[in-house]
Amino acid sequence: MAKKARKNTKKKATRKKAGKKKKGGDLIISKARTKAAASLNVSSDFYSALDEKVRACIATAEDRANANKRKTLRPQDL
Repeated sequence: MAKKARKNTKKKATRKKAGKKKKGGDLIISKARTKAAASLNVSSDFYSALDEKVRACIATAEDRANANKRKTLRPQDL
């Protein structure tokens, strides 16, 4: 029985707790955004402006879904 107790405590000790998701970071993936503008050069400032625009669009969609008493974002919310 002592061996089983040790094995169980080892398993519990090695488990990691789930952390909170970070709200920061880019929403747009680099490869996808460069493929979309393959014929043009894109400045580095463009990417941060695009990220802000996407965040604003998602926030507006969330507000619309909440106003309609839904917990699911739908295409019409955009």
